[in-house]
Amino acid sequence: MSEKQQFTSASLYNEDLAPVSSSDRKWGTWNYAALWISMSLCIPTYMLASSLIGGGMNWWQAILTIFLGNTIVLIPMILNGHAGAKYGIPFPVFVRASFGTKGANIPAMLRAIVACGWFGIQTWIGGASLYNILRAWNPSLAEIDNSSLFPQALPMICFFVFWALNMFIIYLGVDSIKKLLVFKAFFLPIAALALLVWAIVAANGLGPILNQPSKFETTTAFWNYFFPALTGMVGFWATLSLNIPDFTRYAKSQKAQVNGQIIGLPPSMTFFAFVGVIVTSATAIIYGNTEWDIVKLAGKFDSKLMVTIAMVGIIISTLATNIAANIVSPANDFANLAPQKISFRTGGYITGIIGVLIFPWKLIADPNGYIFTWLIAYSSLLGPVGGIMIIDYFFIRNKELSTADLYNESGIYSYGNGFNSKAIIALLVGILPNLPGFLLQIKMISADTFPEWISHLYNYAWFVGFIVSGIVYYILMKKR
Repeated sequence: MSEKQQFTSASLYNEDLAPVSSSDRKWGTWNYAALWISMSLCIPTYMLASSLIGGGMNWWQAILTIFLGNTIVLIPMILNGHAGAKYGIPFPVFVRASFGTKGANIPAMLRAIVACGWFGIQTWIGGASLYNILRAWNPSLAEIDNSSLFPQALPMICFFVFWALNMFIIYLGVDSIKKLLVFKAFFLPIAALALLVWAIVAANGLGPILNQPSKFETTTAFWNYFFPALTGMVGFWATLSLNIPDFTRYAKSQKAQVNGQIIGLPPSMTFFAFVGVIVTSATAIIYGNTEWDIVKLAGKFDSKLMVTIAMVGIIISTLATNIAANIVSPANDFANLAPQKISFRTGGYITGIIGVLIFPWKLIADPNGYIFTWLIAYSSLLGPVGGIMIIDYFFIRNKELSTADLYNESGIYSYGNGFNSKAIIALLVGILPNLPGFLLQIKMISADTFPEWISHLYNYAWFVGFIVSGIVYYILMKKR
């Protein structure tokens, strides 16, 4: 876009936020497919699948849940990606249309806090892998104890060593992890296939694995687990369903981003999840109990060298994923709050500190914590934002945006004071129904504080927030 002079507000415009010109939009279908394959192949995806087995599902119930969840989240992913492909704008700019030029910082901060949480979880995985290397060579060391508020001293030291390594890479600059990303692209698919072969051989074939029964004794028990699990699967990519314009702004066409995401997201997630499901099901046969945590599983291998190689691979892959997926986005979001005071590097340090303060070792201490406390909780915040963005773009504005006004503090998206109060009201109304269930989940209230049906809304948190906020926003905006 050549009319750079139209973007008059320095606080809203810089080269990173500027629209991508048509000549620079070169991403085709296979670029987006490759992006999703790369992002899907990560340790949390494996743990996502294995947590369902740990929670009681059999192999086909877990695979079906994951496939359904990713097919559902593909819809807002493609819809929110439309504006990026049409106007070449990133998420923080796109969301100004609905929340206001200043109000856009609210959804940006919600997204940033979630990314901080993922940073903490990935850092804990890396630190735990480091500790398991020590355990492999010194078997007298105890397993990590996640039952208390803090694990033992040595695992915590390993966690902070890995955390410091992440902070050092932020200091050096993100470009320093390019080679690690290449390593991850080769290592994780090979490791996944090797793990799959090991599980099948060790369990004496696929037959015994696939015959592992569901642990739910009644259909009611299954459905009571299925719906919150499905919400958790949707929640897994809820963050990216908002900031997908950060990637689709480089698309050659709408067709490229749509087809690329359809080809890339559900199949790659389902395949890597299949590995997690099969391996976790096999552990029940091999070890007599289900082991959903890949770090603990790798620590059980007999060969010290094998444990070390597996852990080093997990550490390097986790480091690469963590910086690329969980630092860049929130660091930019924090920097966007006060560009003159917060640099990208400072934003990265803020992300690191918040990532520790969320106690990530507690979030992934067990499958229920991973799904019910983490994935569903943050989906209750991001679902409402997604509903507002989609209703605003498709039903209020009919896909027509004024690009110049998105960068102008006095433009139509300033709403007078920079905040669209109707979007903020709709956001709060969408979050509210899920609050009782969340408080019950973290045991801050008793089960009889609210009627059961209100508390159970939390099991559908993303869907409830998305629909409620979308409808409320539509009604309020049509009253203008």
